[in-house]
Amino acid sequence: MSLHLKNTLGGETMPFEPLEPGRVRMYSCGPTVYAPAHVGNFRAFVFADLVHRTLRFCGYDVLWVMNITDVEDKIISAAGAAGEDIADFTARFTQAFLDDLATLNIDQPDIMPRATEHIDEMVAIIETLLEKGHAYKADDGSVFFRIGSWPAYVKLAAIDPSQQRSGERVAADEYDKESIRDFALWKAAKPGEPSWNTSIGAGRPGWHIECSAMAMRYLGPSFDIHTGGVDLVFPHHEDEIAQSEAATGEPFARTWLHNAHLQMGGSKMAKSTGNIAKPADLYAAGIRPRALRYALLATHYRSPLEFSDRSLDAASAAVERLNTAVRALDDYAVEGPADDPTLPQVLTDARAAFTAGLEDDLNISAALAAAFDLVRVLNGRIASRSLSTADARRGAALMRELDTVLGVLEHDAETELPSELTEMLEARVQARADRDWARSDELRDALAEAGVVVEDTPDGQRWRKV
Repeated sequence: MSLHLKNTLGGETMPFEPLEPGRVRMYSCGPTVYAPAHVGNFRAFVFADLVHRTLRFCGYDVLWVMNITDVEDKIISAAGAAGEDIADFTARFTQAFLDDLATLNIDQPDIMPRATEHIDEMVAIIETLLEKGHAYKADDGSVFFRIGSWPAYVKLAAIDPSQQRSGERVAADEYDKESIRDFALWKAAKPGEPSWNTSIGAGRPGWHIECSAMAMRYLGPSFDIHTGGVDLVFPHHEDEIAQSEAATGEPFARTWLHNAHLQMGGSKMAKSTGNIAKPADLYAAGIRPRALRYALLATHYRSPLEFSDRSLDAASAAVERLNTAVRALDDYAVEGPADDPTLPQVLTDARAAFTAGLEDDLNISAALAAAFDLVRVLNGRIASRSLSTADARRGAALMRELDTVLGVLEHDAETELPSELTEMLEARVQARADRDWARSDELRDALAEAGVVVEDTPDGQRWRKV
């Protein structure tokens, strides 16, 4: 089987074939940096990371672009309320976003362009649209896309044209438009707002044109994959397609992938309702970043995900099981058993089942089932001491290979302990060697109070943070 993806454009699940054999060009809608990103936002970013990691796992060379929206109505309003220049205001939230990506083990995209650094590209597209009659200037100098000139409009959203709403984040009557459906490409300068002096007049870009300009700047007029949340299908992604294809005459993104909302308490997690949780708050409450990543990852991307204490508990247990299995394989050492001649096939079958899940429209549930089936088999062989030491290393190597997609195994730096706890662990090993069981138990209890659970195994003392 080859990689199959369900394309929002047309709604069919089809074999994925990149425009350039072996190489994928991918664009993801990034954050609008006016506030800390919440957990609901990060479902989209973890999903985009899953797409990126899966493509690499399947052998593709990937160029991944994710934009930073650093000029937009909400940013201008929030920066004004804070009494800050938008550059300083957005820089703070941009860095916070990058820090959150790293903490959640989300690969940083190859290119992360800022909207304010690509005004020239936006203006060039708008000039082309004006020349072709797909855009027009209003009396105040704003420029709008003429939806009536583009019969293919709503081909992505596949909605009844009579149900179309204004394609912009502003009130429909804020600008002088020909049609209520037309959306702003360029907004005329207003007092107190940032603006740029350009060949089409002074002003600032509309939200939609930003992504088109940045995507085409780095990926070309046509590219392979565009990702984002389902809430962006209309109008944002619909508008991207219309303005891009009207300007170039070429297909924009070939495959569109949209993740469903994260829900909390039965409704969409969103800043507008206050129904949000921030990653930093969860970490402060004792949730580990890898568990949060797993919770955001473990449900198929097109299914709504209910976020709750129960889902976090389940994610924590799953991540602990995977990490414990790899630590057990790393620690395993035994003399006697020869290499198991059946193990290579076990590992081959496990990798094939994991891959088949991913290739089926990123069916993460099937992929995780394959990973946990492998854990069960390897744990059984560890318990029976039927693995050779070399076999255990092979099992650990495959687990780490699968984790190049999952990204939930903890690295050494994440499991480092303060020196005083390390010394306690070493003292406990010595106490057991001296058969000082009372001292061993005392140290075990003290470590537990410090959040370190100790387990004695045939391969020696093993510990984990809780």
